[in-house]
Amino acid sequence: MIDKKEIYDVAIIGTGPAGFSAAIYASRYKLKTIIFGKSAGGNMMWTPLIENYPGFEKISGVELAKKMEKQVEKLGVPILKEEVKSVCKNENLFGIQTEKQAYFAKTIIIAWGTQKRKLNVPNEDEYIGKGIAYCATCDAPLFKNKDVAIVGGGNSAAVAAKVLREHVKKIYMIYLDLIMDPVDIELLKKDKKIEFIQDQVTEIKGNGFVESAILKSGKKIDVSGIFVEIGDLPNELPCEKIKIKTDKKGYILTNNEMETSAKGVFAAGDCISKKLKQIINATGDGAVAAHSAFIFLKN
Repeated sequence: MIDKKEIYDVAIIGTGPAGFSAAIYASRYKLKTIIFGKSAGGNMMWTPLIENYPGFEKISGVELAKKMEKQVEKLGVPILKEEVKSVCKNENLFGIQTEKQAYFAKTIIIAWGTQKRKLNVPNEDEYIGKGIAYCATCDAPLFKNKDVAIVGGGNSAAVAAKVLREHVKKIYMIYLDLIMDPVDIELLKKDKKIEFIQDQVTEIKGNGFVESAILKSGKKIDVSGIFVEIGDLPNELPCEKIKIKTDKKGYILTNNEMETSAKGVFAAGDCISKKLKQIINATGDGAVAAHSAFIFLKN
């Protein structure tokens, strides 16, 4: 028998901005809430400087994540640093199995974000941690006074460039489409350290560590590091027993109320199918998902 005292109204999977926002709103709706996440902040932790979140002219991702986590803690919501292994449903109750034990809830909010997209070129895995990196904030100091490449033309590539230019000797910005904010294009093109190349990496060469990248055009660039910033992929759903519809790329399909195709399951943040993936709209998604869970339980 399941102890009814241990049944939560809402279980939130993910401790990024969407998950924390959902926890804040669920708590305000007086729902018994629990939230799971291996580390607080999600992909926001990789952002050294945030300049587009209302109320903060400038703030680091780590600092903003800590503020969100502290707010959730003050509301009395348990934050479990446990990885969710599987989610199943038995009649009207969801079972959440972590690496430690099982938990039970009446509704689920999925907010587990995304993972970094790889280049998918030969030898990529061989050089991960040996020149290939996916987090400029984490690894920039390792490449002090060296030449590096950033692969990507979006906003995450711009963030990586801003971090790396404080440490490295030269940056090759390799991109297919330059879609970062115009203000960043203008800023980075003024930096003599940065060379923009419209091309594609097809091969990585080295002897134990990265030494060069071969481009589709045939050009070879000598670099000690390659920072991959070509977008994200959805995390795999640990909900095989619950049918949740996704788009062709694997992102969860929701309506405007953050409802998924599964009854009692809601989703928010970067894991859902949408065009703009920013902290500001992830928090909005979380608020809507919590409200929808409240209405679902009320009815």
